[in-house]
Amino acid sequence: MKTILIVEDNPGVRDMVREYLQEHGYRVRVASNGHEGLLEVRHHRPDLVLLDMMMPGMDGLEFLRRFRAAEHAPVVFLTARDAELDKVLGLELGADDYVTKPFSMAELLARVRAHLRRGNEAPPSAFVRAGELEMDAASRTFLVQGSRVDLTRSEFELMAAFLRAPGRVFSRLELLEQLQEEALGAERTIDVHVRNLRAKIEPEPGKPRFIETVFGMGYRLNPDLTP
Repeated sequence: MKTILIVEDNPGVRDMVREYLQEHGYRVRVASNGHEGLLEVRHHRPDLVLLDMMMPGMDGLEFLRRFRAAEHAPVVFLTARDAELDKVLGLELGADDYVTKPFSMAELLARVRAHLRRGNEAPPSAFVRAGELEMDAASRTFLVQGSRVDLTRSEFELMAAFLRAPGRVFSRLELLEQLQEEALGAERTIDVHVRNLRAKIEPEPGKPRFIETVFGMGYRLNPDLTP
């Protein structure tokens, strides 16, 4: 049984989501702020986190910073804010997805299932290498020049797509589909994930040589990388 942690200060929202997810077969832990959430993470290691952005004490952004220092489980923001800047900031800090309040419980459940399913799927090729980049999908590890780089689940899935088809140009919509996030309809999400990837793997993120931008089309892995 998968464990989901809800970090939400509104007791009405928290209890409604908890009861709904429990009815659909999930083990659910709850916390009312970031501090309580980190304690829950330490003791229960959730498979997915539903995280409110605005909370007293420690807000969702600070929780996410600390969570991502050691954990790689998917994080879905639950936010009343509809400004694109807030959503982009959450993605830059390592969130995998966001749902804007008020939200449909059926939509939330679909997002939860999609992110958990991605973590369970066996990829078509367990080990992939292109030049200085190596990926072992079985152990969920990614190496650059032999050094391990920690990626979020979304970043890992994007790198897997790039590595399996060096030189192929992926549109933003195609990359959203790779993440099973087509419901978002926000292609800017991919730009943020790619920017995060470049910051982690490129020697000079401002002059990328691994993940190339193909203007007007999308992104590709440099086809000159040798297998």
